Order: sequence, then structure tokens, then C-alpha cells
Amino acid sequence: MNTKLLIPPQSLTSVLAEKSSNTVIIDTRSQEDYAISHIPQSINIRDFFTYLLENSYPAGLKKLQEYFAEIMSKVGISGAERLIVYEDTLNKGYGQSCRAAFLLKYLGCAQVSILHGGYRAWLRAGLPTTNKVPLRESSIFRLHPNADMIVTTAEMLQAIDNPAIIKLDVRDSSEWLGLSSSPYAVDFCPRKGRIPNAVWLEWHRLMTSDSEIPTFRSPDEIREICQSVGITSESIVYIYCFKGSRAANTLIALEEAGIPAKNYFGSWNEWSRDFLLPIDSRVM
Repeated sequence: MNTKLLIPPQSLTSVLAEKSSNTVIIDTRSQEDYAISHIPQSINIRDFFTYLLENSYPAGLKKLQEYFAEIMSKVGISGAERLIVYEDTLNKGYGQSCRAAFLLKYLGCAQVSILHGGYRAWLRAGLPTTNKVPLRESSIFRLHPNADMIVTTAEMLQAIDNPAIIKLDVRDSSEWLGLSSSPYAVDFCPRKGRIPNAVWLEWHRLMTSDSEIPTFRSPDEIREICQSVGITSESIVYIYCFKGSRAANTLIALEEAGIPAKNYFGSWNEWSRDFLLPIDSRVM
């Protein structure tokens, strides 16, 4: 089935109206925000945003797979459903709904969509909300990990001196400039800087971030912005940020524009903590 990656609010209402629809809506916001109000029938899985990959070696990836398989099983998701994820607004949550979509696809879910514009777009459309939590029976989630979606630390290390692979840093400017180690705190990680030979394209640029309801830019606009840093549809692109979230947001934008890319999911949180790995620590 060819599932549209981005789905507008009105299309989601049509999906919910189908009585035979095997659809699960996942709210990635905080539990506190979810408790106040949410889209009817949605369930809250905040872990899609908060989970930090221990490392991108086999043991770390296996731990990630088992962690989410257990969560999905508890909330009654097998992986065969159509899954639609959302956050509050696409430019404020550090790409959390896109991180959820990326992880779901990595875990083997074939039908995954993102609510384009997020919860704010749903509210602006005047659509119903609730504070009721749906009851769901547990099931068994079927893991089918797609290893090709994730760049490991070993692969990123091999790519550093390969000019054919674009190492795309999409973090905020303070992180790229070497002034902060993370979006959480200046010294959250032990080192500041960049992966050597990386190019920078701040994730906000691929969205209409100044709009009341930010959405992804058109494919033509995304292609033009990417070309400004040397990226075309023929490029090999490894994207990184702090923990693979803003990278996932960028990955979605590039995919919509027909530009293939992979997510270095461990990103700066993993890379900066291994002192054997090289960094460019110059303050730009």
C-alpha cells in the first residue's frame, strides 16, 4: 500500500470516520499536554521523542528495538496498522513526530504518516478534541528492523573523508558554531563542535517556520535550498543532529523532494561522548 507520508487534518478526519479503518493515532507530546486535550482515539507515546540511543552498535540498536516492541505491544499495536503520528507544531518540538515516524518505519511498520501542521493545524481547522484516554488491549508487535535506514557510528566514521558522501548537520546555529553541545544545555555533552567535513543546513529552513501553522516547504523550494549546500537527488546524504530527531524532520523534507538520505540516529549525543572519534571543535 502506498501510504502518503504527510496527511492534512481533514484527511485524518476521513480516516477516523471509516468504521473498518485499522488506524492508530499516536500523540508524541508530553503526558501533561496530552491529558489536557488530544485528538480523539489517539494514544500518547512520549518515548518516541525522549528515548536516547545508547549507541549505534548492534547491542544498542537491539536494545532500542526491544524497548519499543514492548511499548507497542502494551498499547495493542502489532505493526500492521496504519499509524499516524503528531506533535504540537512542526517547528517547536525538535522534530518529535518525524522522529516517531522514522522509528516506526525503522521498526518495520509499513504504513506511517505524519499529521502535517501538527495539533495546532487540527485546532485551527476547528476539529474535535477530547481528554478521554482510549482503552486498548495488548497485542504482540512484530519487529522487522530496516537496518538500511540508520547510519551507524562506524559508517559515519568511514564517510568522513569520502567527498561522495555529504555529512549534513541540521542542528541549531549555536550547536553548529561550537557554542553549545546540545539543545538542552551548553555543556550537556562533553564536547562541542561538528563532525569533520560536515556541511550545515539548519532544519528550520525546510519549513515555513515563521507561519502561524508551520509546514514543510514545497518540493521545489526544498530542492533549491538543498542545492545551495551541494545536495541534489543524486547525492548520498547522511544527516545528523543531536539525537536523530531534527535529522528525521529533515529526512522527511528531503524524501518529499525526492532526495534520498539516511539518518545518523546516534548523532552528536553519541559521537561527542566517544573521545576516540574526531571532531572539528573550532568555534566558527
